Amino acid sequence: MSRTCVLRLGGAMSWAQRAAFLLSAVIVGGDAVAQTALPAGFVYLRDVDPTILQDIRYATSDNFVGRPIAGYEAAECILKREVAAALKRVQADLHNSRLGLKVYDCYRPERSVRAMMQWARDGRADAVQKRFFPRLEKHALFALGYLAASSRHSAGTAVDVTLIELPRGGAAVFDRTARYGPCTAPAAHRSPDNSVDMGTGYDCLDITSHTASAAVGAEQQRWRALLVAVMRKHGFGNYYREWWHFSYAGAGPSWHYDFPVKPR
Repeated sequence: MSRTCVLRLGGAMSWAQRAAFLLSAVIVGGDAVAQTALPAGFVYLRDVDPTILQDIRYATSDNFVGRPIAGYEAAECILKREVAAALKRVQADLHNSRLGLKVYDCYRPERSVRAMMQWARDGRADAVQKRFFPRLEKHALFALGYLAASSRHSAGTAVDVTLIELPRGGAAVFDRTARYGPCTAPAAHRSPDNSVDMGTGYDCLDITSHTASAAVGAEQQRWRALLVAVMRKHGFGNYYREWWHFSYAGAGPSWHYDFPVKPR
């Protein structure tokens, strides 16, 4: 309730009742702010550039764990303010080429990283999720550098991103009961995506996902090179094992956070 409404009701209350009412309003209002506010310096990407497409996979079942990951309570991209601003500049740069960005992951709570580590070490076979790591065993993914125990995602300074062609078409709906091909298969056999074909799917934990891999076609190599070039122009560096992963160089100290990703 607004302050104006409280004052208008005041005439019908005793001073004690008004004091109790105002105190309860402050407490309730404080709780609401505590539940929805982001830490200082963080923003929702939608508030900075709503034209950037979001496909936050860890809030869904379309990821290597096969279910929404702890900490992702909403499919929203949260980033440090300066990182979101840099992505906005990338988006503007791409627009003249009738291209745009799509983000798969942004800020990642530390509890999510721990959940990934627990999954990798649980000793269970994941036949369906094997499509994300067709040539590897999941217990080796951290040791081989495809997953990290400490991620700049948790600082809000890293982003997983790809390119889309404009005007973009809609992607088919992901069906968790379907038997999709491995992430290294041709695009038509992978889980649905409306981005350009980078030669592998997102989060493909495989050597062919290395940015400079010669195992993908010439067109896919050109798309990867274009993504790296435009991101580098605006301050982002690529992780060589993952064509989609970029960290922003100008974001200052990389303090890690563990607040959950909540609805905007």
